[in-house]
Amino acid sequence: MEIIIIGGGFAGLNLAKELLNQKGIHVTLVDKNNYNFFAPLIYQVATAFLEPSSISYPFRKFFAGKKNLQFRLGNLLKVNPSENKIILSNGELKYDYLVFATGAETSYFGMENVKKNAIPMKTLNDAIVMRNTLLKNLEKAAICKDIRERRKLLTIVVAGGGPTGVEVSGMLAEMRKNILLKEYQELSTTASNIYLVDGANAVLSPMSKASQEDTLEALTKLGVVVKLNTTVVDYIDDTVYFGNGETIQTKNLIWAAGVSAKVFEGIPSESYGRGKRMATDAFNKVNDTENIFAIGDTCIQLTDADFPNGHPQVAQVAIQQGLNLANNFKLMNQNKPLKPFNYNDKGSMAIIGKNKAVVDLPKPKMHFKGFFAWIIWLFIHLVSLITYRNRIKTFFNWMIAYLAKDQSLRMIIRPDKKVKTETK
Repeated sequence: MEIIIIGGGFAGLNLAKELLNQKGIHVTLVDKNNYNFFAPLIYQVATAFLEPSSISYPFRKFFAGKKNLQFRLGNLLKVNPSENKIILSNGELKYDYLVFATGAETSYFGMENVKKNAIPMKTLNDAIVMRNTLLKNLEKAAICKDIRERRKLLTIVVAGGGPTGVEVSGMLAEMRKNILLKEYQELSTTASNIYLVDGANAVLSPMSKASQEDTLEALTKLGVVVKLNTTVVDYIDDTVYFGNGETIQTKNLIWAAGVSAKVFEGIPSESYGRGKRMATDAFNKVNDTENIFAIGDTCIQLTDADFPNGHPQVAQVAIQQGLNLANNFKLMNQNKPLKPFNYNDKGSMAIIGKNKAVVDLPKPKMHFKGFFAWIIWLFIHLVSLITYRNRIKTFFNWMIAYLAKDQSLRMIIRPDKKVKTETK
């Protein structure tokens, strides 16, 4: 059984790991990057509290010595279902079963100026670009004599009140409080505002009302200006335009407001559902296909009675779908009946700042906030990292940051402009 997995995130990597050493099964994992990265912590790379290697690990290093697992670097260009073949940017591969685990990409809701000028927060590359942009703008502000221009350099607007938006806003507010005035004495007399904007009537809208209220209160105490029922409609000439007619002048619009799945040539148009997600049956097989599956953020499954509108696009869904599909491949190999996927919601959480977090548990229904929730968040994210090396490095950096209220990773590192990097 030759299985090809496109994408090495939570869904794809957990599927591959679960099929390790399975007789009669060979797995090739294809990814446009040569590393896996832990997406929930990219904002800490973006704010220079973690280095990229703390949350990433090379696929080939991970697959070393695993005889039935193979890695292939490349971009998927086209699927040819009639020939059970995929066309990559650097060759072709044949499959018995094809699995899409490609996640989601940033959605700008058709706003070209926002896409062109905002700072996305989805990939490790995005995080490095954001870190460099914020640090360069601080350096520019330190020598800028024009007060209005300096204020634009220091003002930050974060669009999107979900976990990513909340976490990056809180981290930036902590940096402003503990680092900015200490290292940039030139800016001591200039106001720096952080805005968190969202079109909903609450932050963390999928979480409990208690978590929403606690988060709003904590962000406000940190000095973040939260603007709800407010949508971004344009961003041009250093000005963010909102649907209610308001504007904010800034050179830093961080976009954490939405995601969309990807469309691939060769997959029938009728196989796609809401948000460009591939519609699947209860076993994650893509509708109107014979041997193509989709798991994680890239799929929408309407067969789970507890989630009739589809599962949330979160890591736990991706992990559980990857494990369930792996077990079904094992059952296929033994000619046994397959098991439908049912999501076990283990809860949700978000960190706001030092000693501040919120946690919701569904069974039993419980809510935690403050220091205890912060410890839970740290523990869950630490044990979820892919290797012991990642866990040790991240724990060390967190301890330094906690004790010193600081981190020494604020370096502007740019690739040589002569080096051409491959894009999507």
